[in-house]
Amino acid sequence: MRVLQAIAGAAHGGAETFFVSLVTALARAGLEQRAVIRTHPARTAALAAAAVPTVPVRFGGPLDFGSRRALRRVIADWRPTIVMTWMNRATAACPRGDHVLIARLGGPYDLKYYRRCDHLIAITRGLRDRLVAEGWPGDRVHHIANFATAHAADPIDRGSLDTPAGAPVLLAPGRLHPNKGIDVLIDAMPAIPGAYLWIAGEGPLQRVLADLVERRGLTHRIRFLGWRDDLAALYAAADMVVFPSRREPLGTVIPEAWVHGRPLVAAAAEGPVELITDGVDGLLVPVADPPALAAAINRVLEDSSLCSRLVAAGRKTHAASYTEAMIVGRYLDLFRRLAG
Repeated sequence: MRVLQAIAGAAHGGAETFFVSLVTALARAGLEQRAVIRTHPARTAALAAAAVPTVPVRFGGPLDFGSRRALRRVIADWRPTIVMTWMNRATAACPRGDHVLIARLGGPYDLKYYRRCDHLIAITRGLRDRLVAEGWPGDRVHHIANFATAHAADPIDRGSLDTPAGAPVLLAPGRLHPNKGIDVLIDAMPAIPGAYLWIAGEGPLQRVLADLVERRGLTHRIRFLGWRDDLAALYAAADMVVFPSRREPLGTVIPEAWVHGRPLVAAAAEGPVELITDGVDGLLVPVADPPALAAAINRVLEDSSLCSRLVAAGRKTHAASYTEAMIVGRYLDLFRRLAG
């Protein structure tokens, strides 16, 4: 069985990061793959290390017929059993053929890009239900979540991020986009005295959020770290993970917090509500509610017993549903069924 993985992908992003994680994990499980990606040296190197050959394709706009031809050539030459596309551009560029065409959806994308697909994979049950409600046959929409793996790492030196050794540290990984609600967390910070916030990500709101921090007088307690490839070291050094998204289909940050043993506070967007049991393996607060977010964070910081319970339950939830072996097994089972 051969699987061609195709993603247009930005330089950085959650889907792009998980693309590499899943493709390399499938390679470790023995699946023969090739990857069609935009030119990206680090991504190419990571896939090469897993013995996954890559084919660079530009993946431009609607008039980029060259990328469509390139993808057709790869498929014609290699003859994959399955082609799995990620997000809109790669899916729209992929032709029908003798292969099974599967698209992985990480959000409620416009389904006009997916008309040629044979099957869809939704990363949450809620998203799967939505796709079926929009007309996709239930036997052609499959739910497979993301996994998270703990990578051994020493805690990053807090001094290197201008953060006192004894101060509570909140970690907020994510793209700087309105959906991610980082502005809500910044507005909550005045009510969380003494805590420092590490924002790990980049995106179109970088300047807007930095201005907000200045207006709130919080530049001494909030650090913009940019895109980071050392998240394991940040998790190891932080006291808590905060996930304040307004809209979030899944949120890989959630199982990452669990597997790294950090208590989690999240806004009750669609993904977190599906994954988190409030008060058991995390605390949920109303979306876009800075006072409620601050109160939940303070509650965890002030109650070591609650913190320990959240961490223990989070590890248990991760082990039950979000391990690499479990998710890779589900993908392989699906591929075998569809290829058979």
